[in-house]
Amino acid sequence: MKSAVILFPGSNRERDMLYALEQISGHRPQTVWHTETEIPDVDLIVLPGGFSYGDYLRSGAIAARSPVMDALRAKADAGVRVLGVCNGFQMLTEAGLLPGALMRNKDLKFVCREVKLEVANADTLFTRSYTQGQILRCPVAHHDGNYFAEDDIIRQLEDQNRVAFRYADGTNPNGSINNIAGILNERGNVLGMMPHPENLIEDLQGGTDGRGLFASALDVAA
Repeated sequence: MKSAVILFPGSNRERDMLYALEQISGHRPQTVWHTETEIPDVDLIVLPGGFSYGDYLRSGAIAARSPVMDALRAKADAGVRVLGVCNGFQMLTEAGLLPGALMRNKDLKFVCREVKLEVANADTLFTRSYTQGQILRCPVAHHDGNYFAEDDIIRQLEDQNRVAFRYADGTNPNGSINNIAGILNERGNVLGMMPHPENLIEDLQGGTDGRGLFASALDVAA
């Protein structure tokens, strides 16, 4: 499957993401600059982590209004898979592709450490290489990762089984409601998550727990 990574001023995890996608798919991903108005014909589009536009205004708010986002929205509406990691998750909420918002961490401090994740739904385009309830290791690095939504939105996410990942074993680093670490859109082809699975895909990185997400999204063996 073909993939593309969208770059914004301030992105800083694009190299990690490009490497992970190429290692797991065997195909070199394409890169798309934020001012482009078209996205190539690919199967997976990724919004990587970083600090787009220096996190001015709100994290992801300016990037969500970049020219490329209209093309991304059209691709998502057509069923193309979209993954937003960290700052990418923030962009997806700011662009209205996912509900809720990412607020300042509960202790108002930047966190950079490893957490544990529970696979809350193993029957998705992004998680089917895992088993239900499986506990994963995964790094986080963010200042605005506290997921919040109104009560009716939280109920909808829970009732529709659209929470893909939760922080597990008391490792919630930001105060996210219901320990939410990643959510899906209604169609199930858009995933936003704060942790960085691209930084744990091979033994040289200390483990392969993140590999299953990319294997799932790219339809290859984990």
